[in-house]
Amino acid sequence: MASVRPSLIEFPADDPERARRFWSGVLGTELEQRSQPEGEGWQTHTHGTEVGVHARGRGPGDSFSLPYLTVPDIPAALERVIALGGAVVHPGERWAICRDSEGSPFALAAELAELAEQR
Repeated sequence: MASVRPSLIEFPADDPERARRFWSGVLGTELEQRSQPEGEGWQTHTHGTEVGVHARGRGPGDSFSLPYLTVPDIPAALERVIALGGAVVHPGERWAICRDSEGSPFALAAELAELAEQR
């Protein structure tokens, strides 16, 4: 069996343009427009896990998600979340729960020291 890894994290948004600005700022890369039969959306195009935004709807994938994003510095990441219009729901040293500019929850996880040393 092939290993399973996240390939796309999709965030529903009441204001997709505001969400695009927020996630572009957090990730440091632009979300590019895509059009699919299921509806319009935007996403990153990287070699790792893709991040996307779509207009909030009534479908099962349109209400919320809770992805974990690894960061090298939790306090700095929390400051950036707040500066970009997000909120910190549960701060912590190893992980923190936040909400983006649209109210969608997500988590930040501290990068493991062993991984940071290998980079």
